[in-house]
Amino acid sequence: MARVPVISKDGKSLMPTKPSRARRWIKEGKAIGKFNDLDIFYVQLIDEPSDSKTQPIAIAIGIDPGKLFSGIGVQSSLFTLWKAHLELPFKRVRERLDNRCLMRRGRRGRRINRQLPFNLRAHRQQRFSNRRTGKLAPSIRANRQLELRVVSELTKIYPITDIYFEYIKADIALTSGRKGAKSGKGFSSVMVGQKWAIEQLSQLATVHTRFGWQTSNLRKYLRLEKSKNKAEQSPESHANDGIALACFQFLDYWPFHNSNGHGYDWKGFVEVTNAPFAVIKRPPISRRQLHLMVFSKGGKRRKYGGSTTGHGFRKGDLVSSPKGIGYVSGDTEKQLSVSDTNGQRLGQIAVSKIQLIRRSNGLIVSH
Repeated sequence: MARVPVISKDGKSLMPTKPSRARRWIKEGKAIGKFNDLDIFYVQLIDEPSDSKTQPIAIAIGIDPGKLFSGIGVQSSLFTLWKAHLELPFKRVRERLDNRCLMRRGRRGRRINRQLPFNLRAHRQQRFSNRRTGKLAPSIRANRQLELRVVSELTKIYPITDIYFEYIKADIALTSGRKGAKSGKGFSSVMVGQKWAIEQLSQLATVHTRFGWQTSNLRKYLRLEKSKNKAEQSPESHANDGIALACFQFLDYWPFHNSNGHGYDWKGFVEVTNAPFAVIKRPPISRRQLHLMVFSKGGKRRKYGGSTTGHGFRKGDLVSSPKGIGYVSGDTEKQLSVSDTNGQRLGQIAVSKIQLIRRSNGLIVSH
């Protein structure tokens, strides 16, 4: 049976409760129901609880980070509380950075007067040395920031004590794709990104790292399925790995010796149950551009990109329309574009027929 998160009157996370008890609290006026930014329903107590002590059994979060997709699971010893599949913004950020570099190079090229001698041309001089190790690539940072955002929202409604992060030993020869690159030379952006993520997560709870083969062994022991299609929006693609990582809080791999032999076996107890599943990603909002990549002739500009509209709505707002519930994705002079969670446009609808459900919080959540 699923569990409902509970927070106190002053916002402190308490132990989750049964749905029937949460409904009774709301009916009796002892609590109010709310939804957080991850669309998780929780209750907040109106009065101070009779006992604010949490049970000695901890609640852990497991994070299976990736390049395009990540999996997150929340687990207690008796229940699986929540799991999610994250669609990471790596490709979109990488494409936008490439376009920005191309446009900047074109602007600098047009600024140079090639009729002058080379030493008199307006070449931009080097202002500082950007050849430093440990630089966190924007695409990797965006991936880790989305994971951090989800975990920070979970810690607000669950009494999280430990976070288990799958650690990757990346090699510069493997990640850069260079032929003949020597192993261990330079640095890997993957390693820098996960080091930064662990530092940020350690401010929320105690962080433990596990390798991929350890996650695989425990997932098989728990009999959690693994899909070969990593892009599949299902718990089997990545979320089950997150649950397996969280279960390290309650299980240990210990050696044993008996009359029949010796070896290793899992010790401890954990119960993996059904839990709510969500698919989370960032809204695909384009940044504002004054001249649409290339300078407009005559200096005439048309509006493009940005997060605002001319009708009081913001891109990413959750709205109700005659075509269904969706997210604001664009606007015209008299209409708003409404799209579903996959970015498919439901239609362009008159502003008077649209009702706001919730302001944009930078996340798109589907179940």
